[in-house]
Amino acid sequence: MSKPALSTQATPLRALLLELGRARECSGQDLASRLGLSRTAVWKQVERLRAAGVDIEAVAGRGYRLAAPPDLLDAQAIAAALPAALRRRLGMLEVAWQLDSTNSALLRRIETGLADRSVCLAEQQSAGRGRRGRPWRMPLAGGLALSLYRRFDGALASLAGLSLVAGLAAAETLAACGVAGVGLKWPNDLVARGAKLGGVLVELGGEALGPCHAVIGVGINLRLGTTLAAIGQPAIDLATLGPPPPRNLLAARLIAALERAIDEFAQVGLGPFAARYARLDVLRGQPVQVLHAGGSRPGIARGIDARGALRVAFDEGERAIDSGEVSVRTNR
Repeated sequence: MSKPALSTQATPLRALLLELGRARECSGQDLASRLGLSRTAVWKQVERLRAAGVDIEAVAGRGYRLAAPPDLLDAQAIAAALPAALRRRLGMLEVAWQLDSTNSALLRRIETGLADRSVCLAEQQSAGRGRRGRPWRMPLAGGLALSLYRRFDGALASLAGLSLVAGLAAAETLAACGVAGVGLKWPNDLVARGAKLGGVLVELGGEALGPCHAVIGVGINLRLGTTLAAIGQPAIDLATLGPPPPRNLLAARLIAALERAIDEFAQVGLGPFAARYARLDVLRGQPVQVLHAGGSRPGIARGIDARGALRVAFDEGERAIDSGEVSVRTNR
């Protein structure tokens, strides 16, 4: 098969950030000369980066300095870190500077002939979404926002459990990168130390009886900085757990893990993943509150069933809970 189309969006802000990363300190005049801008334009660009969450210090008499080296995504670097066979199978590998969301970007292209196994990443999302449309905030280059488009010959119903498989692939990728203590909270959260580290959003389409398709989105918090305090739920990032892996390496390993897991899932279903999921399941055996329109009910989580539904033991017996039906919270 041919090589995938690789692209990394070039923007003035990206160019400025790369220049700031090339020296310990850069004067406004030096930056203006290198970038072909006025000093006023450089100052405005610096302020835009700061507003996006980049920590840029002003050093009296010396210029600007990044608090930490930039770790920008690059399609060529990601592709180079992929296994050769997988690299040839990818339809597209694109890094955007800013999108509303990587899932939405791929969904918009499906009607115009998006190639199977296409991947989209973004340095920043303006309207990242989690389950039930909840916003997912990420400062510039502060996380990993990645979406993968896959086609399937089977019925939509055969994709039940796909989000669990994607979450498992993400958690196992982090473990392989040296990040310890990452668990899975049904149906789609990556958690560590009792807080949300990331999540999965799978959006399906196509014919009920097939063929069909899925856009599998994975978001992981790497370095959220002050954004952590603004998130309306307990959250954590990789920087809190230890030195984060390089973003391009993490992206490549995650793409490879998703591809392997989804290929296996398409062939044999959820069954072979159950034991691996159980080892990372933070709800299993825990008291939970099952929230629904009429209120909430207490129960004990018992793991997942063959479809990926959550098994919950209530006083009157066990019931399988589907992700679209309710929310589940652990008792505090």
